[in-house]
Amino acid sequence: MKLKNILAIALLTTSLTSCFDDETTLGNRPISEIVIDSTSIQQVYNINKNETLTISPVVSQTTREKELTYTWEINLETYSHDKEFVYEGKELGSYQCRLIVENSDGKTFFPFELHVNSPYEEGITLISKDAEGNSMLSFMLMPADGSEPTGFMSGDQFSANNTDYAFAANPADMVQSSGSLIVACQGNEDGTSPATIYYLNEKTFVVENMITAPEYPDFKPTQMGIPSVGASGVAYPVLCENGHVYEFSTTEGALAKPVKLPYTYAQTAIISDGGTGGNYNLLYWDTDINALCMIYRGYGPYYCGKKYHLSREECQGTANFFNGLSIRKMVLVRMTDEQKRAGGNPEALVITSNATGIMFQKSRLSVDFWEYNSETLENVLIDNGGYQMCGIGQLSLTETTPCVANRTYYSMLFAEGNKVKRWNYTSSQMITAADDLLTVGSESAIITGLELSADHTRTYVAFYEPDQPGLNGSVWVIDTDKGTVLNKYENVCYQPVKIMYKKK
Repeated sequence: MKLKNILAIALLTTSLTSCFDDETTLGNRPISEIVIDSTSIQQVYNINKNETLTISPVVSQTTREKELTYTWEINLETYSHDKEFVYEGKELGSYQCRLIVENSDGKTFFPFELHVNSPYEEGITLISKDAEGNSMLSFMLMPADGSEPTGFMSGDQFSANNTDYAFAANPADMVQSSGSLIVACQGNEDGTSPATIYYLNEKTFVVENMITAPEYPDFKPTQMGIPSVGASGVAYPVLCENGHVYEFSTTEGALAKPVKLPYTYAQTAIISDGGTGGNYNLLYWDTDINALCMIYRGYGPYYCGKKYHLSREECQGTANFFNGLSIRKMVLVRMTDEQKRAGGNPEALVITSNATGIMFQKSRLSVDFWEYNSETLENVLIDNGGYQMCGIGQLSLTETTPCVANRTYYSMLFAEGNKVKRWNYTSSQMITAADDLLTVGSESAIITGLELSADHTRTYVAFYEPDQPGLNGSVWVIDTDKGTVLNKYENVCYQPVKIMYKKK
């Protein structure tokens, strides 16, 4: 298809526009009009950030070949005079563009729109590390039309978007909060790569801020207690590998020694997030006295017992709901958005063991347990399960075992080597007899992360093959209820550290 002699009606219409000077004398020198083949250039282009767009227009002249000049404009400013349009989408946005082709007889215009979109809008986000601790950030975009994703983007997405920054070693945790993807890295032992917290723009993965704390040599973060909406002036706990906590202000970028949580805590903290500023609960297990404590919307900590606003000093003996027990695992029982709208408090599933370490008990607790007065609280604890035996014998479940739980199927999935185990936590089924839902990879494969889809129907299983070099990490997608494999993404990362579903 070719377009000729179209009058200019507007700067940015979808028509081809030509302007020519008529210098003919008695018709013995006809003008040579320029024709742009409209199949060689589109009216609208969509590319992702950092993607390169190349347009190669096909241009002809009506009577004879004359010297042509090309001008490409973006937002009415000249971009280049090359015949081809080559554009790298470094900045998100929408741009009005046009091609102008000229010869000595006149010029022709072709306007078009260019949209540079986020390639990280919504999808599976994963941090991993190789055998030397080098970090990698991976991402798989979920198509807006609900179709199957094509796979993980190639390479480290941190380095692709931050050529001026080195990614600190040994990534440990990441959270999505207030427009940022916050990534915590432990660094390395020789100090050449210090422990660092990065603020990445959640749409571009570009570093917007970074914090190091050389004054705190024991700052080796493992889990950040940061809700999805941060509040100004609030310090959130960051748990470290030694069980100690530092407090971190997301708005001021400051790290300090703890005030609210100055003791030692297990590596199994929970963030129960309401999705609005100030509406969150943080649950930690105090290993010094073996008790569950909670920070509720910044207040506390309050301890789990039969007394309203139980303090740590009061949490002694039978006043401690978990008297004589030690922690094995805590996990938030997740609800879908529909389940949240239907009402009901979020629950925490707490697995503990007795002094011998071979008798296991479960407790289903409302994460709002401290809100109730002393009479109601006792009933709430009983109604949420109280203590129930859930196993006798050996149990591989530990504080750091990858684990997810959901209220859709009332199931808890946890990893054991290369197996995904499923336990119905509402039934009398013993956790020591949990079903083998799935086996991944080789016999030596190790599952290091589990994540649920927004509707709970899918579970993303992240694992690695320790005997393989290079990109030895993979992600399998399974049906949460049936355990059938829906998709496999092989060798897309290093040893996975954390996998999460990044929301739009």
